[in-house]
Amino acid sequence: MSSADEHAASIGPTALRVQLGAHLRRLRESKGVSRETAGWEIRSSESKISRMELGRVSFKERDVADLLTLYGVEGDERVALVSLARRANSPGWWQEFGDILPSWFQSYLGLEEAASLIRTYEVQFVPGLLQTADYARAVIRLGHARASHVEIDRRIRLRQGRQELLDRPRPPHLWAVLDEAVLRRPIGGLAVMRAQLTALIAAAEHPNVRLQIISFRSGGHAAAGGPFSILRFPEPDLPDVVYVEQLTSSLYLDKRGDVDHYAAAMDQLCIEAEPPDETANFLEKALYEIGRPER
Repeated sequence: MSSADEHAASIGPTALRVQLGAHLRRLRESKGVSRETAGWEIRSSESKISRMELGRVSFKERDVADLLTLYGVEGDERVALVSLARRANSPGWWQEFGDILPSWFQSYLGLEEAASLIRTYEVQFVPGLLQTADYARAVIRLGHARASHVEIDRRIRLRQGRQELLDRPRPPHLWAVLDEAVLRRPIGGLAVMRAQLTALIAAAEHPNVRLQIISFRSGGHAAAGGPFSILRFPEPDLPDVVYVEQLTSSLYLDKRGDVDHYAAAMDQLCIEAEPPDETANFLEKALYEIGRPER
């Protein structure tokens, strides 16, 4: 296996689907087989093959076996790929929270876990991957005012489960750009916000976390439309995915034009934001100012 394959195999089922799909695509292309022909072989369509090769759908072992036969794959490689398909169909760790998770966000959790680079822009809240438990509780209450204490606690555990990916042996890189408003809005009260700012200062020192702040003095900026994330995967030939969350749904964009538009906006945000080596100073200043008594 390549190092990218080992990375994917060490994490969840979405990563395994991404890995297997990319492998199947390389096999198909090496044999000069069209997606249409491959789709016919598994009694399906060209679009189903496309979704399989992008890791966007689960794999039936029969379909994988039929494709491997079409591509002339036998022996140990065949056994390994069929086994990979079986493991790729196992439930993700977040399935135990399925009763409180909309299906569109479950898809994001799988992609987040499979990503090698997560670039995110936030205008109102600290990114979920960097939230303290108390800050997360305050944010969750804003969106789920009628939720019970038990449900809120489960949602916090879910968020903390997501954060574990930053500490795994081969973690993704997180590059977060925050509007200064995120730091100035005392979500949960001053004590909660001070603890959150302190946690952000520590996070900025993490080797796989880059954190930048867009200060108020920069005026308008490239992402005035709202928050979004761009996910990149270990397989270099897989397209990036843009994730835009809405109140009751989300958008997943992977068309080249859409991704390029958001990537250009993100690049411009990084230019307009304070340099990463100034982030700790900016956060320290915000921490000091939020702790000052009002006159």
